[in-house]
Amino acid sequence: MECIDAHLHLDQYPESDTDKLISEWRKAGITGVVAVSMNLASAYRTLELKRRYPDFVYAAVGYHPEQSLPSLLEREELFSLLRKEREMIDAVGEVGLPHYQADAVKETEAHCELLDQFAEVAVELALPLALHAVHDKAQIALDILLKKGVCKAHFHWLKAPNDVVEKIVRHGYYVSITPEICYRERDRHLACRIPLSQLLLETDGPWPHNGPFAGQVTTPVFLRRSVTVVAELHDISVEAAAAASVKATRDLYGYK
Repeated sequence: MECIDAHLHLDQYPESDTDKLISEWRKAGITGVVAVSMNLASAYRTLELKRRYPDFVYAAVGYHPEQSLPSLLEREELFSLLRKEREMIDAVGEVGLPHYQADAVKETEAHCELLDQFAEVAVELALPLALHAVHDKAQIALDILLKKGVCKAHFHWLKAPNDVVEKIVRHGYYVSITPEICYRERDRHLACRIPLSQLLLETDGPWPHNGPFAGQVTTPVFLRRSVTVVAELHDISVEAAAAASVKATRDLYGYK
């Protein structure tokens, strides 16, 4: 059974373990990961990983919003990198709006301006956006995407009101669920509301999870349990659920 992890911080795993980890993941049926960036240094590391594993890594370059805003120089270099390495890059991300970090939330208006710029570059380069925009920030992010004419976007680990979820789906954007679907009703409810053609599977590794995954290092192999729950909720076979998720990921991020 093939799976693709649609949102992973590959650069945050120990560099010395990368070859071993990817080998183990491949043996378990993981055929790719969407590797997102946190900042400029993370972006360079992610592109290095893309060069080493071109048939496995979908590389995303961006700036995670749950931190202080980047300096003007870092921002300009990120945009320059996106244009310079366009052929190596599969998405703009992780970008979005802050919700959890109090200091960053104080700068929400400025983060909106930054997301506006990333959205503009994504349209210019015909790249999808990998988004961190949850709860009340999901609607704000959606408004920015629509204003900028973004065609492809992925709301990762989405938490949002039902009406906002419906609008995200109606506009053709994608939503991913994490291993929390195995132990949280909220995530099961969300998975039921997303058409399989727009539903992705992710771990957000190495971010830790609870339930049956408590105390374990997060890996894309967790998706094998997530997909069984998706299959159950949509009343299809596990193989069909896995195939639908892989197709949706490839439709969004490109085929490998």
